[in-house]
Amino acid sequence: MQSKTILVLGGGIGGIVTANEIRHQLPAMHRVVIVEKNAQHAFAPSFLWLMTGDRQPEQIRRPLADLLRRGVELLHAEVIEIDPAHRQVRTSITEIAYDYLVVALGADLAPAAIPGLDRAAHSFFTFDGARRLREVIKTFPGGRIAVVVTSMPYKCPAVPHEGAMLMADYFRRRGLSTKVDIHLFTPEPQPMPVAGPQLGEAVRGMLQAKRIEFHPLHKLSAIDSEALEMRFENGTRFGYDLLVAIPPHRAPEVVIQAGLTNPSGWIPVDPATLSTAHDDVYAIGDATAIPIPGRWKPEVPLMLPKAGVFAHAQAKIVARRIVAAVTGRAGAPGFSGDGYCMLEAGEEQAGFAFGHFFAVPAPRIQLRPIGRSWHLGKVLFEKWWLTPFGVKRSVTGWVMKAGGRLRGIPITL
Repeated sequence: MQSKTILVLGGGIGGIVTANEIRHQLPAMHRVVIVEKNAQHAFAPSFLWLMTGDRQPEQIRRPLADLLRRGVELLHAEVIEIDPAHRQVRTSITEIAYDYLVVALGADLAPAAIPGLDRAAHSFFTFDGARRLREVIKTFPGGRIAVVVTSMPYKCPAVPHEGAMLMADYFRRRGLSTKVDIHLFTPEPQPMPVAGPQLGEAVRGMLQAKRIEFHPLHKLSAIDSEALEMRFENGTRFGYDLLVAIPPHRAPEVVIQAGLTNPSGWIPVDPATLSTAHDDVYAIGDATAIPIPGRWKPEVPLMLPKAGVFAHAQAKIVARRIVAAVTGRAGAPGFSGDGYCMLEAGEEQAGFAFGHFFAVPAPRIQLRPIGRSWHLGKVLFEKWWLTPFGVKRSVTGWVMKAGGRLRGIPITL
């Protein structure tokens, strides 16, 4: 058997799982290389807890090398150019030829795309942003807080609602509930529309219970940072004292320059195999565009949400397909489109949504009532994910037993 090089671009959830799974299943004669510009891996699902002070920065970061299986080669470098025609990737350090390529570079944030946003808004969508926002809300005396979804799509549809509810709970603990007025704006017709009207109404009810005013169908057009005012395409203007925004998202420029994206600006992939239009090139996670049965406009299918749970599942599928191609094995499975989300509501409570996103004629999503067990499940996953790989192997069984099945819902770790 000839030695192969499998190259994984990106050290987020999808990239880590892909590299570890392939390394586990392939003989040592084959190279598995992961390229990531950041030496530290920050666990994005915990950014909201960092914002509220429930986590310290060092609690949600680990050296990326600690999370990788022995035998995975880690290159700390920036991806400069992807050349699918010549099966080569140029980085800020070296060039690497590959036999199989997995693009897991995620989505970039583009706050400059909306006039005034980069100067006026805070955000909990990055590690540094959540840490800065934490210092701001520590001394916030009260007033209007606007949480704004600036455009579609964005990572993890639940996060804006979670962020608003966790801020409401934070100010309740500070005794400022009556002095803080939280508003959530979004261009969507309801909370998390891909999940359907029933779940949307449930989330709307959760927001109302926290005294958060929800404003659907509001597309942000500009911000006047001096006047502390937002302007929307429908003509509405809204004054704020603190602005927290989910910035516009876009595929990384290196992916666009490589010709991997379609007119939507994202990488189209086969929904089952995650393969791209280029031979032996796969893409997973937030950078991809995967159509699913539509709800609001059937003639314009919605896209699979950008969320870590899907990147994790897709990584396992791609790993098995690459291993099958290298070894000649058959029967590699396809991506099912199943997913779930633990939706934090504050007070150590969370809701749980799960379902089949590839169901026809529309995704079948269910929501379990808010409870402490869902919050505990998210905490357990955080602890498991951030455990160094060598230790993780010995504790995986315990974590799966304790948190892998909550009220009969299987959660794949």
